[in-house]
Amino acid sequence: MGILEVKGVNKRFGGLLALDDVNLSIKENSIHAIIGPNGAGKSTLLNCFIGKLMPDTGTVMFNNKSLLGLKPYEINQTGISRVFQTPEVFADLTVEENVMIPALAHRDGAFHLSALKAMARERDIREQAEKILVDVGLQDDRHQLASAMSRGNKRRLEMAMCLVQKPKLLLLDEPTAGMARADTNNTIELLKVLSDAHEITFVVIEHDMHVVFSLADRISVLSQGHVIVEDHPSNIKGHPKVQEAYLGTTETQ
Repeated sequence: MGILEVKGVNKRFGGLLALDDVNLSIKENSIHAIIGPNGAGKSTLLNCFIGKLMPDTGTVMFNNKSLLGLKPYEINQTGISRVFQTPEVFADLTVEENVMIPALAHRDGAFHLSALKAMARERDIREQAEKILVDVGLQDDRHQLASAMSRGNKRRLEMAMCLVQKPKLLLLDEPTAGMARADTNNTIELLKVLSDAHEITFVVIEHDMHVVFSLADRISVLSQGHVIVEDHPSNIKGHPKVQEAYLGTTETQ
């Protein structure tokens, strides 16, 4: 039994069957990639995980509890966090303040930006933020405004904002989108370290095959809303069904 279990999920938009009997089992403390051509259903599936969409049929279970019918903030409270394609940070706040906000929200269930000065006097919140910033390599940038950071460092900051909430599952929607290769490689190494250090399960949706094959323990391939292959990365690249989905041919390339 995986930490995230998807069984018989279907989702239709009018005449379009976006998800067709999707079944997935995500192993705890693994890095599981979901890939597929454009329009394969990856984003639709991710949105079913986070409460933005409700499947027409099927179940989505996290830690043996159904996620169906929960709102996004309720799903976040179950231990699931998400990193978006475009890093979402508080641009006018410092790096440290960005991490302190979700730390306070995780503890108290709510926060207000006006409470930042009061937060600064709370030793436990500051200590949590400082520890996480060390984990993601931003400890020397803690007083810098988030707006002045590179895309790669904004991604690190967004990771820190998720990690301080102590999630069990982190959903990564194209975490290296728009990055230079050096930043991409740094992000790959960071995710590997964080997976081990924090015992977090990662589900990664990604187009960059360099990222997928460098990072994932297991890969599920979607095509036309259906999982056509799920296997170890070493068995995916040359799989005839994968070649047909991406290239329209089963010939060896």
